[in-house]
Amino acid sequence: MNNFFVKLIKNPYVLNLLLAVVIACGLIYGTLKWLDAYTRHNEAVVVPDVKGLKIEEAAEFFKNNNLRYSVIDSVLSKEVDPGAIVELVPSAGSKVKEGRIVFITVNALTSQMAKIPEVEDLSFRQAYALLRARGFENVEIEYVPGDFKDLAVSVDLRGRTLETGEHVPLTAPLTLKVSSGEAEMLPDSLSATMPVEPLDSEEENWF
Repeated sequence: MNNFFVKLIKNPYVLNLLLAVVIACGLIYGTLKWLDAYTRHNEAVVVPDVKGLKIEEAAEFFKNNNLRYSVIDSVLSKEVDPGAIVELVPSAGSKVKEGRIVFITVNALTSQMAKIPEVEDLSFRQAYALLRARGFENVEIEYVPGDFKDLAVSVDLRGRTLETGEHVPLTAPLTLKVSSGEAEMLPDSLSATMPVEPLDSEEENWF
């Protein structure tokens, strides 16, 4: 029996097969150990909650947690200050590998712009809805003298009438002027100073 095993081990084919098995097991074990070290198995860090902070302020938190970051987009948000972080991917509190890149969306530094639409001679409701549809959020109504009631007259910004197609920030305080349906009345003092034509003119006296 022992002679059989000795002969079997001495067989070059069997010896090569055993050697191949040993080498394969060693390679598999080495690969698993390398992957475990490369992916930092069971090592994770938490994405810090830096929403609302400026990039310069948040950079220190990312550095302390062995994370990297990349700004990928900017949006217009009222929740945070201009230039501050609005959103994180992965989100704050998520567990990630060390060295992971966190993708950041920041609040735009300047307000978005839109064109002033043509509102003259539109109804009050149409003009107001058109302005809101363009994204203007701060629109006040001011009634001015006019022959037709509830007819849009113009769009003003801080006392200046805006031209159709003019680019204006969406956050600008607009005033939609609307006709009141009543003609403008002259002040009493002005009416009293206006000349009144005499009933008997010189031409009538000539006859």
